[in-house]
Amino acid sequence: MSEPSRRPRKPAKPYRRPQKDPVRILAFEALRAVDERDAYANLVLPPLLRKAREKGDFDARDAALATELVYGTLRRQGTYDAVIAACVDRPLREVDPPVLDVLRLGVHQLLGTRIPTHAAVSASVELARVVLGDGRAKFVNAVLRKVAQDDLQGWTEKVAPPYDEDPEDHLAVVHSHPRWVVSALWDSLGGGRAGIEELLAADNERPEVTLVARPGRATTEELLREDAAVPGRWSPYAVRLAEGGEPGAVEAVREGRAGVQDEGSQLVALALANAPLDGPDEKWLDGCAGPGGKAALLGALAAERGATLLASEKQPHRAGLVAKALAGNPGPYQVIAADGTRPPWRPGTFDRVLVDVPCTGLGALRRRPEARWRRRPEDLDNFAPLQRGLLRTALDSVRVGGIVGYATCSPHLAETRAVVADVLKQHPDTELIDARPLLPGVPALGDGPDVQLWPHIHGTDAMYLALIRRTA
Repeated sequence: MSEPSRRPRKPAKPYRRPQKDPVRILAFEALRAVDERDAYANLVLPPLLRKAREKGDFDARDAALATELVYGTLRRQGTYDAVIAACVDRPLREVDPPVLDVLRLGVHQLLGTRIPTHAAVSASVELARVVLGDGRAKFVNAVLRKVAQDDLQGWTEKVAPPYDEDPEDHLAVVHSHPRWVVSALWDSLGGGRAGIEELLAADNERPEVTLVARPGRATTEELLREDAAVPGRWSPYAVRLAEGGEPGAVEAVREGRAGVQDEGSQLVALALANAPLDGPDEKWLDGCAGPGGKAALLGALAAERGATLLASEKQPHRAGLVAKALAGNPGPYQVIAADGTRPPWRPGTFDRVLVDVPCTGLGALRRRPEARWRRRPEDLDNFAPLQRGLLRTALDSVRVGGIVGYATCSPHLAETRAVVADVLKQHPDTELIDARPLLPGVPALGDGPDVQLWPHIHGTDAMYLALIRRTA
């Protein structure tokens, strides 16, 4: 009996090594640092890019793509997570964080860029093979193929509840903000749907780089000679760099005569410096000076008037940054590491005092998009005693007739008007003065006397300022 014939087996495909893509690997490393170490992308990304350029792996286009992948993924993380959740068979908390970061990067390429679908999927799967292994790469491939079946608008219509049923949750998913942040921003902004949608959309836009020409050390005319430089909107010392402008390439920035500083931050310092004052104008204090942007501008303004600036910062390493920012200031100044709630100076010492207090940073979500996912409502309770303590110390530190500026980079009412109202109840020897005339030309400043700036209205971070005069 003859043996049955056997079909010859097809030879196994040789194993193909995954293709390493330096751009996407770098973007993944940055996202992991943000997640694992609570790092900020704006601090993590530059050294990674610099190292890649030194190795010869990167050109300017690669750096731009890596930057877009990191920031775009972080800004849209909430929306992308809702899409991913609709495409997996388990709660997102059960997906390993590195896998989730690869998926987010892939979804951003599919829904937030012009990268072709097949390229976005294949590049993400290759990344997964490199950083996760072949097994989990198959999971990434399956999920992204489901995501690729619709565009961003189609997905948001599927995963966001209707606005009429739950306005805050709808906005949270569509505009990628935690629900509690949407609620807080809406309370602070007031008004209807249009304003809050514009604000949330502005938070997801890439902010311009704004420079400050430090008085007596640089001029806007000098900075405007740079490529892609245009005048600021409101501050006489501001110059904006169009997309692609690199601050490190500007000679005045390298020399410390100019710096990178949001225009809202400049306006806060200018308003304090220009507030009308009775009596001497010789001693200024920046009571929360780190990392030094406002201190450098105040120091230069003080020098023009023959005044002295004391810059105080509790954290020694941040005090070092302040000293670096002030180095070369044309007038007298001093930098100290001190607790602003237990100051080493005597009460009534200063003519002008600024306290830009630690806060949730909800006003700078354009620049630090990861902060929206990191902050929690309970953080407000943690900051509240410190904010009130710093403002009380500032009022004690200023002389009768002097001015205190209370500032935050948060529009949350619990960090702005609530703090000022609570502290002033305990200080009947003070009065709020109208800050609006001290921001000349800036529109839509509200009913006063305090000022709230907004990204979608003023093109600045959402800085808050209250000016207070000590009366007795």
